[in-house]
Amino acid sequence: MYIQLLAMEKKNFLFVSLDGLIGDIAWQVSKEGHEVRYFIEDPAEKDIADGFVSKSENWEDDVDWADVIIFDDVLGQGEKAARLRAQGKLVIGGTAYTDKLEDDRSFGQAELKKAGVNILPYKDFDSFDDAILHVQENPGRYVIKPSGEAQNIKRLLFVGEEDDGQDVVRVLEAYKRAFADDIKIFQLQKRVTGVEVAVGAFFNGKEFVTPINVNFEHKKLFPGEVGPATGEMGTLTFWSEPNKIFNATLKKIEPKLREEGYVGYIDINNIVNSNGIYPLEFTARFGYPTISIQQEGMITPIGQFFYELAAGTLMKFKGRSGFQIGVRIVVPPFPFDDTNTFESYSRNAAIVFKKPAKDEVHIEDVKQVNGQWLVAGTSGVALIVVGMGPTVKQAQNQAYTKIKNIMIPNMYYRTDIGDRWSEDSDKLHNWGYLREL
Repeated sequence: MYIQLLAMEKKNFLFVSLDGLIGDIAWQVSKEGHEVRYFIEDPAEKDIADGFVSKSENWEDDVDWADVIIFDDVLGQGEKAARLRAQGKLVIGGTAYTDKLEDDRSFGQAELKKAGVNILPYKDFDSFDDAILHVQENPGRYVIKPSGEAQNIKRLLFVGEEDDGQDVVRVLEAYKRAFADDIKIFQLQKRVTGVEVAVGAFFNGKEFVTPINVNFEHKKLFPGEVGPATGEMGTLTFWSEPNKIFNATLKKIEPKLREEGYVGYIDINNIVNSNGIYPLEFTARFGYPTISIQQEGMITPIGQFFYELAAGTLMKFKGRSGFQIGVRIVVPPFPFDDTNTFESYSRNAAIVFKKPAKDEVHIEDVKQVNGQWLVAGTSGVALIVVGMGPTVKQAQNQAYTKIKNIMIPNMYYRTDIGDRWSEDSDKLHNWGYLREL
């Protein structure tokens, strides 16, 4: 049975962030009438969500105040979350183990293999020369995947196109010259072609909560999957009961997540084709901007959802039928790190709405001063605009109609989020991977 949607009494929510990723969700929770405090560790990002939510100067001082504590990242946050859970606090966040699933790509692949999941061949390297020699001796298509903190520099991921691997060799040689200090360890993974699709679900400490989420990320900067990798320019999502992809991947690690007491969202991105399902990587946290798109697709209020998830009482929730599409609006220098460009073109840029309608517009690196929205932070990621509908085309039309109402100097965005669905869905249905089981 679905939970009954009764108004929940006001709770205190403490959001803890390294870089200011979860400001929008903190704002959504506060709009539902709950008390919110938001801590951002990075001094350069601390102005994100100013004017939208109350800030915490020291999150540890606010632990006793909080009814629910929410961590928004990996990179050591899981250890903090697990410690607080052990003290009896209601916490959404990982553990040292689940952080490692994402932070250490090879560990994540090894854990999948241990759970009986088929994985693509891969090899770890800490030497560019050794990796170049490996490709030369074993010609083929490879993907270069930096590990550790370097994997957050999305432009460093490289997908090879040439059958003999010479494009990968040339990129490795370039990385050796330019990024030897940044990339300490990396992975070469065999590349296969097919449909890229992710399945994710929320875990309540004991089991997966349904429905699950099926999502299609659009990672390149320009339409048609052209240009530098950005991490994310937009996502197509829909809710589903467990399907073949979920049961072949995430479901198999449920016992380990139960053993860890994991609470939160976890996602596996995959390449699938007529031969099989091949998991690429874990996201052992909320996805960005995915969580904001998912929030629009929930009928269950997000504050209530978080409280019951952290308490371990949430088994099912109500998600909207149809599709949700989120489009990221960005400004210079995104996706690159260039302080001078950001200062010249984007810091404190005004976000203007032609008509006073902000429905389904979600903030990322934004602050509010005297009611005026301004670009904040350092990255140039400004807004997520969400459209929903019973068909992908209707969701697209809604999202892009809303974007026409927004003006930010020098803003840019992709115009094709969701276009791949017409082709991808035929393949996925033909192969039986979206069938609810």
